[in-house]
Amino acid sequence: MGVVYHANYFIWFEIGRVELLRQLGFDYKEMELADDCHLPVVEAQCRYRASARYDDEIVIETRVTGMRSFMMKFGYRVLREADSLLLAEGETVHVVCDRTMTKKAMPAKYGDAIRASMQAGGETLS
Repeated sequence: MGVVYHANYFIWFEIGRVELLRQLGFDYKEMELADDCHLPVVEAQCRYRASARYDDEIVIETRVTGMRSFMMKFGYRVLREADSLLLAEGETVHVVCDRTMTKKAMPAKYGDAIRASMQAGGETLS
């Protein structure tokens, strides 16, 4: 059919999320290893607007849309680079927890930087 498989959008959301954290100065692997801070997905949704085709170059816009001490929400927009056509929009919800999957508060060094980014209207393009 020449169109991208629908589940790939969730992979693109993860790429955008990891890149946003990187642009904020965090390495997700380091968050897990050094600070025992994990962000498992507990909810995910995607609304498909147009089909991405094989070989389309895409842009993933990612931003934090909500944050509490134990929870984060990320919002995503996937666009075709050539014409900025909106291909999909989505959101993921994450619970902050330790390696045993016990809920915990977001460590301050991450929470403070993420809140500052939210106030500045920050988002990343991948």
